Amino acid sequence: MRTIGPGSVASLLKIALDCAYWVLVMAGIVLICIDIGFLLALPFLNGAHGGNFTVDGHATTLSEMIRRWPAIETLLLTATLYVAALVVIINRLRRVFETLTQGDPFRPENVGRLRVIGLSLIGLEVIGWLVRMASLWLLPEKASRLGLSVSFSGWFAILSVFVLAEVFREGARLRSDAELTI
Repeated sequence: MRTIGPGSVASLLKIALDCAYWVLVMAGIVLICIDIGFLLALPFLNGAHGGNFTVDGHATTLSEMIRRWPAIETLLLTATLYVAALVVIINRLRRVFETLTQGDPFRPENVGRLRVIGLSLIGLEVIGWLVRMASLWLLPEKASRLGLSVSFSGWFAILSVFVLAEVFREGARLRSDAELTI
């Protein structure tokens, strides 16, 4: 089986990316609805003091949950931003794989797509760090397990995407030069 062109591995991966894209779009819509619902319900919950909930095996009251609402909303918003960044990444990858399926990957627009993917990956790293910070605030008893470590493999992947963008830029330039000489 060929790696690029119609009926290739790239076309199969494009189909998988299309499916992942729509699943992520639906997840984003659900998260936005939860965010809005939480923000709309909060004023009605502020006066309530009864009711017990179990969070990670520990009983807590509604008033305790309301006291922590900024952390909860931060987690919800960062999860929404995380899914939005994934949607951007998957959408750009779909466009790159579309050119691979057509057998013409060294197009100038793929350079911009790869750069956007790199910037989105930086956003994901920052969002992940913010989620861990909010989790430390929301669940201080779990602080020893959560930690604030840096993902060196994630940052290496980000650098690799930017290098790959430059490889595509050079490939597009060479293809343009070759077209001018013919």
